[in-house]
Amino acid sequence: MSKLKKNFYFVSFSELAKYALRAAELLNEIILNYDLRNIKEELEKMHEIEHQADTANHAVVFKLIKEFIPPIEREDIIAICQKIDNVTDAIEDVLLRCYMYNVKKLRPDLLDFSKIVIASAQAMVLAFEEFHDFKKSSKLREYIVEVNNLEEKADRLYTDAVRKLYVETKDPIELVVWDEIYFRFENCCDAIEDVADAIESVIMKNI
Repeated sequence: MSKLKKNFYFVSFSELAKYALRAAELLNEIILNYDLRNIKEELEKMHEIEHQADTANHAVVFKLIKEFIPPIEREDIIAICQKIDNVTDAIEDVLLRCYMYNVKKLRPDLLDFSKIVIASAQAMVLAFEEFHDFKKSSKLREYIVEVNNLEEKADRLYTDAVRKLYVETKDPIELVVWDEIYFRFENCCDAIEDVADAIESVIMKNI
């Protein structure tokens, strides 16, 4: 197997992870400068990132169909691609809910969620930069642990935010809207943790 063939999938994983990071950064920028009048335009920008990620994902699957001996098991390649795609979709879902529910003003703690999502996506990107050398890399495990720690932090933030929401908010529509938005944010970190778990699974199968 040529080095080029072996590296294609690992390079593709990194590219897909970077699309997810771009989506996270765009979401953070939108939150910082939130204006309902611009949300449809911002949603189109987000959808373009998601579309580019889908195109890259399809390219991996198309190559895999023709591949005689991939560097790791086919089902693992497909699973990793799908899980990274789930991250980008989850990030887009947050913005989509703001649009669907016609959210006029954001709650301040959304920025805290957004920062955790960016940090998690950054750790995921760094993990994939090491993944090609997963049998020898000393840093890969650190990035996986970082993703797990950030997911736990997001869980705590989610619990506190939802409790505060139900303590302070009386409007039932507002409760439903923000409960859902918080859930979608927390789901972003869950999706990134799923990617880290998939990486760990490959490591365990091949050591």
